Amino acid sequence: MEKEALLYEKLKDRRVHCYLCSHHCRISDHKTGLCGVRENIGGTLYTRVWGDLIAMHADPVEKKPLYHFLPGSLSFSIATVGCNFRCGFCQNWEISQRPSTGRAGLGSEEVNPQDVVDEALKADCRSVSYTYTEPTVFFEYALDTAKLARAKGLANIFVTNGYMTAEALEAIRPYLEAANVDLKFFRDESYRRICGGSLKPVLESIRLMKKMGVWVEVTTLVVPGENDSVEELKDIADFIFSLDRDIPWHISRFHPDYKFNDVSPTPEETLEEAREIGMRAGLRFVYAGNVYGWGNDTSCIHCGRTLAKRQGFSILEYNIKEGKCVFCGGDVPGVFEGKDEN
Repeated sequence: MEKEALLYEKLKDRRVHCYLCSHHCRISDHKTGLCGVRENIGGTLYTRVWGDLIAMHADPVEKKPLYHFLPGSLSFSIATVGCNFRCGFCQNWEISQRPSTGRAGLGSEEVNPQDVVDEALKADCRSVSYTYTEPTVFFEYALDTAKLARAKGLANIFVTNGYMTAEALEAIRPYLEAANVDLKFFRDESYRRICGGSLKPVLESIRLMKKMGVWVEVTTLVVPGENDSVEELKDIADFIFSLDRDIPWHISRFHPDYKFNDVSPTPEETLEEAREIGMRAGLRFVYAGNVYGWGNDTSCIHCGRTLAKRQGFSILEYNIKEGKCVFCGGDVPGVFEGKDEN
């Protein structure tokens, strides 16, 4: 449904300036922004996807992926259509790249925020995740839902490309506990050529989230020939380390999809090398994604014992109690059930 958007200003000649994301679209009457879901109608900017959910599932929080935020819990995961990037390797392109035409399109369902919260509680979820596409483009709905979720004791999670503005982060911050941010490249040219964005705003969002106290984990989909050089992977690892060596870095295996169907899957040896690069850079938690049987366990940074043994999105063994290692009592970086945040 249509609802007046937040974070915009009216200009002359019925044009508007949207400053929800870092594209800062200036939109003429009866046109949409680059996201395809925010439309100027007569000089007023509207979101066209408020409540129009294209996906709604209870997922393991590890699927986001978040390994240090309420591990082993379920997160009620929702999305509308739309995205402010045009990534050629998008794995959810069927919904992220679908423009809105009034309603969100075939398969969408109108769901109000209270129903999301009720369904999350019914499914025994500990959080609500705004994910699958890009939560920034359905920001108004995410914000309305997050307020209700927080009031019912549910945490809120953004799984995001990080291209929102500081104003957007300031607005959601009182209700946002965690985020997984895709840091796709460390080259501005690659962001521009493949995603239709730029690098600097993503880095600034990660910095600001950390400053705000949001629990942050970072994901890099390693695409052969695009971002798999030793130099670029080291630059990403060094950036993360410069913020906090305890930020988990998920290096994920690429599979051919969308416009990158002619690119081979990432060799597991490349992920192994990337993991070593991250560890040599000083990162304490580097995980491999989209692989089976290795690279997903969490070890204690104090005694080296296994804290969480994973297979896929399932935890087979769990040795964290109230945020501490059960073997040596050392603190485990992250947000855990029963952990005293003070």
